[in-house]
Amino acid sequence: METRQISWRDKLSIRPTRIHRNFLKDPEGSVLIEMGETKVICTATVNDKIPNFLKGTGQGWITAEYALLPRSTPQRNIRESRLGRLDSRSVEISRMIGRALRGGVDLTKLGEFTIIIDCDVIQADGGTRTASITGGFCALYDAIQFMLKRGLIKENPIREFVAAVSVGIVGGDILLDLSYEEDVQAEVDLNVAMTESGRIVEIQGTGEGRPFSRDELNKMLDAAWHGIQQLIKIQKETLGLL
Repeated sequence: METRQISWRDKLSIRPTRIHRNFLKDPEGSVLIEMGETKVICTATVNDKIPNFLKGTGQGWITAEYALLPRSTPQRNIRESRLGRLDSRSVEISRMIGRALRGGVDLTKLGEFTIIIDCDVIQADGGTRTASITGGFCALYDAIQFMLKRGLIKENPIREFVAAVSVGIVGGDILLDLSYEEDVQAEVDLNVAMTESGRIVEIQGTGEGRPFSRDELNKMLDAAWHGIQQLIKIQKETLGLL
């Protein structure tokens, strides 16, 4: 598997990214997103049921489910159905994806519907959760367009586009959109989701190899914003909005 050479590549560039729209025929929204060697199928399903705590409020919900397919990694993963339990990592990432996508939507305009975003990683090489958010938003956009065309909702509930990217410190340098090989070398690792106006929806970060300073955090957030602007442009190009 080829990876970018840290010694020469532009450290503030995202990996080559492509989003393939309408990847599957049945879902209300579906894309295949490729970021470097990472590939994720994201689908959106419109459901007329909502969580109990929202019944009677007129408000909708967006939730997500994330999974690694068995041979998305060099060693085969055991399916959760065979384990008889949910993998804690998958649950944590699913919740992050749902929170990030809700950050760009006015749920009061969604009616009493739930949109379920399924993110299935078919090839993992770093940044699977951030790719799931970026691709998942495109699937969500198409599901909302489906609802508008069918008259299920009257107003577009999307307030802002949302995308996400990883950023880390590798060999003392800030590096954007890490591959797996780069991630395992990272001293500091962040996953950042932002709206198109630069508002932060979520930050997940850790000092894997050492603590990091407030100044380093600010520089990593600046780098993340640089990458997210690039990703939102790709989203909009994919959706025919540019």
